[in-house]
Amino acid sequence: MNTGIYGILPADLDEGLLLEKAEAALQGGIKILQLRDKKSGFKRQLKRALRLRDLTQQYQATCIINDSLQLALESGADGVHLGRNDVADVSSIRHQVSNDFILGITCRADARYAKTALDFGANYVSFGAVFASATKSDVPVIGLPRLAKACSMFPHAHVCAIGGIHLEHLTAIKAAGATYAAVISSLFAAEPDQITARAKAMVEIWNNAPSA
Repeated sequence: MNTGIYGILPADLDEGLLLEKAEAALQGGIKILQLRDKKSGFKRQLKRALRLRDLTQQYQATCIINDSLQLALESGADGVHLGRNDVADVSSIRHQVSNDFILGITCRADARYAKTALDFGANYVSFGAVFASATKSDVPVIGLPRLAKACSMFPHAHVCAIGGIHLEHLTAIKAAGATYAAVISSLFAAEPDQITARAKAMVEIWNNAPSA
C-alpha cells in the first residue's frame, strides 16, 4: 500500500463530482483514496466503486472501500476499511481475502483493540480523532500526544491518523510516527480546480517532513 496522505472522499457526492474531485487529488499526487458511500443501494455503489477503481489504476494509486467487504471485493479494490462496529472478528475477514488485500481497522483510541486487529491480520489501524473533526463531531479528540503514544506502542505497524487534520498539522502527524494522514474536508471541501494544488502542497509537506 502506498503511504502518506490518505484522501477520504466525502460521502454521497454526485458521481460526476466525486470522480472529478478524485482525479484532481490524484493529479496532485495523492496515492490513496477511500470511497465512502452510505446511502445509495449496492448497484449504484458498485458502479461508483468500479469507476473509482479504474481511475486509481490509471494513477497507480491505492483504492480502499469503506465499510463493505462485498463492495471492495466485487469492485476489485485494493482493500477495505472497517469500523469497530462493522467487524466482529478481524481474523475471519483475513481468511476470506488474498494476502495482498489491504485490511484497515478503526481503533479510535483503543490500543488493546488495535493490538488484536494487528495480531489477526489488519494491515493498518487508524487512531483519532487527532483534532476536532467536522465530519465526525461525536468522536472524542485524542490529541497529538496520545497519537504519538499509540504509534510508539506499535513501532512496526502502519498507523493512520485521522480527524480534523489540515495542512499545518502534517509535519507534527508524521513526527508522531503515523504512516498515513487521512484528510477529508481539508482537501475535498475545495472545488476541483483547487484540489490539485492543495494535494500537491500536502504531499510536498509530508514528503519533506522528518519521520519519528
